[in-house]
Amino acid sequence: MTITIVKDELKGVRVLVTGGSSGLGRAMAQALDSAGARVALSSRDTWRAQAAAAELESALGVTLDVRDVRSVAAAVDAVYEELGGLDVLVNNAGIGMQTVNTRFMTDPQPFWEVSEAGFHDVLTTKATGTFLVSSAVVPRMLDVGRGRVITISMSESTMVRRGFVPYGPSGAAVEAFARVMAADLVGTPIAANILLPGGPTATGMVPDDIDKDVRARLLDPSVMGPPIVWLASQFAAGVHDERIVACDFADWLSARALDT
Repeated sequence: MTITIVKDELKGVRVLVTGGSSGLGRAMAQALDSAGARVALSSRDTWRAQAAAAELESALGVTLDVRDVRSVAAAVDAVYEELGGLDVLVNNAGIGMQTVNTRFMTDPQPFWEVSEAGFHDVLTTKATGTFLVSSAVVPRMLDVGRGRVITISMSESTMVRRGFVPYGPSGAAVEAFARVMAADLVGTPIAANILLPGGPTATGMVPDDIDKDVRARLLDPSVMGPPIVWLASQFAAGVHDERIVACDFADWLSARALDT
């Protein structure tokens, strides 16, 4: 089954992608923009956010440090003022293992050698950031009676892989929070789902000097495009508390069609 992104499929849909200036976030922002959505993408760095937004047809670059509740509040206010509201939140912001071990793929570091500062920064960015941004956006969605939250997760094997503290535990925390959020939103008009690539991706989170055979197996970040567009579209109405693996999306969609 071939999935194509249709221009103007998401016309009028307003989306915030946290961590949207690079990697998976950038790929998703590009796909959403190509489908006609009005996209706000964020970065801690103002220049990076604005530069990434400038490459898209209809995007807004937003300065946002998801670790800081005041930054979150200011950024969400700015997005709502500029876009007039939000229909979709994509919780994607995060930092990877290279911040604590630049050679994590070839020389795993045991957890007791990870610094407290390194552990805190990764966990706070991914887990606390998802909580803070969701807490700022979801009540507004509830007030208007519509909205979707898509939280980007990782493979379960990555969560428990040797040498992957703090990245793995932070991903597990994000996924657990996303499932609790979905449970809390049952019976409301807000849908919450999980999306993950399904394997390591060719982004800045992977060291440049990894083995050529390993690099050849990396997923292209564009794998996130079709499922993120679908989850933001009318076709995903009523879809809630699903865990969708991007590299298997076409098969998942086919199976779902047969079931319904």
